[in-house]
Amino acid sequence: MTEIAFLLNGTPVRVAGHSPTMTLLDWLRETRGLTGTKEGCNEGDCGACTVIVTDPSGSRALNACILFLPQLDGKALRTIEGISGPDGALHPVQQAMIDHHGSQCGFCTPGFVVSMATAHLNSATDHDDQLAGNLCRCTGYAPIIRAAQAAETATIPDWMKTDRDFLLAQIPSGGEAAGRGGAEPPLHGFRPKTTAELARWFMVHPEATLIAGATDVGLWVTKQLRDLTPVAFLSGIPEMQQIDDQGCTLRIGAGVTIAALRRALAPRFPSLGELLRRYASEQIRNAATIGGNIANGSPIGDGPPALIALGATLHLRRGDARRDMPLEDFFLDYRKQDRHPGEFVEAVTIPAQAPNLRCYKLSKRFDQDISAVCGCFNVTLQGGTVTQARIAFGGMAGTPKRARNVEAALIGKPLTPASAAAVAARMADDFTPLSDMRASAAYRLKTAQNMLTRYAHDLNGTPVSVLKVRA
Repeated sequence: MTEIAFLLNGTPVRVAGHSPTMTLLDWLRETRGLTGTKEGCNEGDCGACTVIVTDPSGSRALNACILFLPQLDGKALRTIEGISGPDGALHPVQQAMIDHHGSQCGFCTPGFVVSMATAHLNSATDHDDQLAGNLCRCTGYAPIIRAAQAAETATIPDWMKTDRDFLLAQIPSGGEAAGRGGAEPPLHGFRPKTTAELARWFMVHPEATLIAGATDVGLWVTKQLRDLTPVAFLSGIPEMQQIDDQGCTLRIGAGVTIAALRRALAPRFPSLGELLRRYASEQIRNAATIGGNIANGSPIGDGPPALIALGATLHLRRGDARRDMPLEDFFLDYRKQDRHPGEFVEAVTIPAQAPNLRCYKLSKRFDQDISAVCGCFNVTLQGGTVTQARIAFGGMAGTPKRARNVEAALIGKPLTPASAAAVAARMADDFTPLSDMRASAAYRLKTAQNMLTRYAHDLNGTPVSVLKVRA
């Protein structure tokens, strides 16, 4: 690994000589003795390893267990050891946890405190969302939520503000010049700054693993113990992290995080915004990218069904060549995509408006869980009659897939609960789902049919939220 530099609890550090796929959690505990950051699940589910990472885009809570060291280059890192002041003064959330008895065994407490301190720094008061990625099995969540609420109005400590004021020039990375001046870019741990640099390198190393947020790739290392060689880290490419409003369409860079995507799309597509809110946890949403969600090719990824229902266009790049395709054509078979060696996802384009888009997710846990079925519906109505329909599902096949027979059966009909229920039987013509640990095939098919009926109720103004019970 070429040298990287970052701020660690306010102090500049330089790191070199480690594997690029060494996790931040292991580095903190094994080389720095900062053992307050805990190892729990080691897959980004429990929050015991939560840290704060700050860069010019803001401060975010992230999971150290699936964050690789090169992803910290040029940023500021704060662990639980840096949440209290230099003189030992407690952060307001730490004092609130004491006052409200928010800790019992204490194992999960550092992660909770870091997540709470991040929310406090960002003036975020949606505590259920902010803390959904932190698990506690002995204290109970009520006193922790009360502690977060009690600290809302407290002043942000001065020492917590310093990370936002640092200048990148203060901690220049020795690896910044890697690959410049005629030198060859590093084979392992390449950190391109532009898509052009990435395209040239990936053409030479098409077998490489591209790492954006590492929320999936991280598990290849921590759970599968895979040696990933070569690798490239994409978080330093600003152009891939932009959302461009092009009038009738939005072009979304592949490096846009799920958290940033939710902020941008929720006002336009409230139902999609709610789906993205339920996408894993705050820590995962802050790292995971929409490009990774697509290129991963998972049949149960929540992003592709919504994008397919919107009629998204995928933009791929290989060297200097680019090609576009409807997103649904990208998925060929289970974990197999229409992507050539050395080709990568550069961006995706969606319509700027889709007033009838609705997304429904079914999972065992309501928050922070993988979908058993994710259904997304987008129809166009004229005079109460369906003229166009795009319906896509995740979890119903080996790929995210459109329900084309159902779509065809809806055209020319009014969208009422009765007509939807009648057409729903065509789901069996579109899908032959599998049974697994999340749901049986019969259950998946039935719930997909029910989602279509729910959609008809939704567009006709009937409340359909599963979180609201009506007599």
